[in-house]
Amino acid sequence: METTRIQTVPATAAETVQRSRSVDRVVRGIATSDGAGVKLTRVLTQNLQRRLDPFLMLDAFGTDNKDDYIGGFPDHPHRGFETITYMLAGRMRHRDSAGHEGLLENGGAQWMVAGAGVVHSELPEQEDGRMEGFQLWLNLPAADKMTAPWYRDMPAAAIPTVALPSGGTVRVLAGASHGVAGAMTRPVTEPLYLDVQLPSGQTFAQALPAGHNAFIYVYRGAVTVGNAGDGAVVEAQRMGVLDNAGQADGVVIRADEDASFLLIAGQPLNEPIAQYGPFVMNTQDQIYQTLADYRDGRFASIPASQAV
Repeated sequence: METTRIQTVPATAAETVQRSRSVDRVVRGIATSDGAGVKLTRVLTQNLQRRLDPFLMLDAFGTDNKDDYIGGFPDHPHRGFETITYMLAGRMRHRDSAGHEGLLENGGAQWMVAGAGVVHSELPEQEDGRMEGFQLWLNLPAADKMTAPWYRDMPAAAIPTVALPSGGTVRVLAGASHGVAGAMTRPVTEPLYLDVQLPSGQTFAQALPAGHNAFIYVYRGAVTVGNAGDGAVVEAQRMGVLDNAGQADGVVIRADEDASFLLIAGQPLNEPIAQYGPFVMNTQDQIYQTLADYRDGRFASIPASQAV
């Protein structure tokens, strides 16, 4: 498979962390399937939505077997939240009822706000080779749940990749790291979404607002999270939920071997969550209305909005 060229830029500022958050718990994902039989691991499940508010779900997928992904995700609806799909390897086509279309390729991401409702599909544009990546669901505040849907493609070259002074790189999908602004900024939830590649023995530090919920997901190698001499190990295919100790001002992560991990954080909404499959609202009555709107075809009639 052709490798996507990614240009790195130097860090423009150091992240200062006086006291690191520690790991509150280590979570092992649940093997499942979705769409037309796509095999994946559900890492952030519904029982963690309150603890990791504003994040609703994280799926990780990765396989060299085409039978595990070839069916893709045919037309299906969403309402009330945002989806962020990040592709490490593979090619997948997005189309939706609001008129948006894009091709997700190696190192690229797509950001979709389902808002008031959209029907979309995500279908592989490959018949063999590796497909690997993640899909994260980010909740929308109650005031924005019925906003018009929009969509943005972020090819690999549009995602800043920062060369860390101590070695390694960090790709900044959202938020900011080491003085470099990410590809996306979102209001209210203020998400931070980093993909960090760290050589064995090297340390990565990231400042985090005290009120934000945060977690890491290690997808290669193993890391130790926390201050020197007082850390917890998080191995590959595990999520480490970071604690919310008020005195901590960030997180320090050391690679125990060559490691790759996601660091994700955001401002909690502290609002009621009512979920029915691909619909996330605030009350059960809103879910009933959503089901009626979808049944009556109202999602497909929403006009396309201009992507931001």
